Amino acid sequence: MVTMPPEPPPPALKLEIDREALAGNWRALDRLSGSAAAGAAVKADGYGVGAQVVVPVLREAGCRNFFVAHWTELAEVAGLTDPAGLSVLHGPLTAADAAFAKALGVKPVINSVGQARLWLQAGGGACDLMVDSGINRLGLPMAELGDEAVQQLQVDVLMSHLASADEDVALNERQRGRWEEARSQVRHCRASLANSAGIALGSGYHGDLTRPGLSLYGGVPRQELGPHIRQVARPMAAIMQVRDIASGDSVGYNATFTARGPMRVATIALGYADGYLRCWSGKGMLRSQGRPLPVLGRVSMDMTVIDLAAAPDLREGDWVEADYDLAEAATASGLSQYELLTLLGRRFGRDR
Repeated sequence: MVTMPPEPPPPALKLEIDREALAGNWRALDRLSGSAAAGAAVKADGYGVGAQVVVPVLREAGCRNFFVAHWTELAEVAGLTDPAGLSVLHGPLTAADAAFAKALGVKPVINSVGQARLWLQAGGGACDLMVDSGINRLGLPMAELGDEAVQQLQVDVLMSHLASADEDVALNERQRGRWEEARSQVRHCRASLANSAGIALGSGYHGDLTRPGLSLYGGVPRQELGPHIRQVARPMAAIMQVRDIASGDSVGYNATFTARGPMRVATIALGYADGYLRCWSGKGMLRSQGRPLPVLGRVSMDMTVIDLAAAPDLREGDWVEADYDLAEAATASGLSQYELLTLLGRRFGRDR
């Protein structure tokens, strides 16, 4: 007789999600989008926050347009919002992809003449169109806007993507001009150019729909957005062991930290396999009720050691929070704000 295993205990890692901050960030970005509506990029499992958490919160806040990258990501958001408001950025690579989109009622984002033909062969219908205005990544080249298959598409959102919206560079305006040119050549219902940073570039970049991603989740790609954006994700780790070490004792791999005197330290259940990379070695900071708990020595795959000098009362089983204000953490770690979020691993418990 096969018996079902018991429910596993709670994980020693958890990602606390501030739903009010998430909803507030979307409302702020929607307001900053002026006459355009703000959509939401929820690809990569909601930028690591958890798409099944993110989509209902944003839908309740008023968001109606959601963007994922892969067809497999639709499984995470199926049933959470109107499928007609879901777009798949990578578009149909095969006839099976196109048939899948038709069956679900979601929109593929067409990126090439070949994808346009695939979609038309599947019966066509509402789709989005990505035009490459200068990032040279995915997107229909400007020279192919007049292709017969492209002209036959039933385009809902004609979009492009800014390469350097977080910088004040001439490329931004060149891309905006090409996007405007595309709008004049292809029939469409709505137009979209701005990501989170692009929203801060002004109304000329907004079109009818903006597509924020990073700033929904607490990222600040341009300083103009700083006053409007709140932290959403807070990584928490449990203390597995507390110990006293003596002067001259070293900590972690390759003994990169040596105690100069007696210390009380803790080992927490957080490591580079969880997205807390080795770049935090000797520079990361955990906190307990605001008290600083510096990282000591090298971050391991599953463990990190912290200094308990500021919180000697902490014991095994207590929880500590990683400093993870995205803009500040990016400066401290050398990682991008995008990496900080999307690297957070599956071992974090997420309240679904």
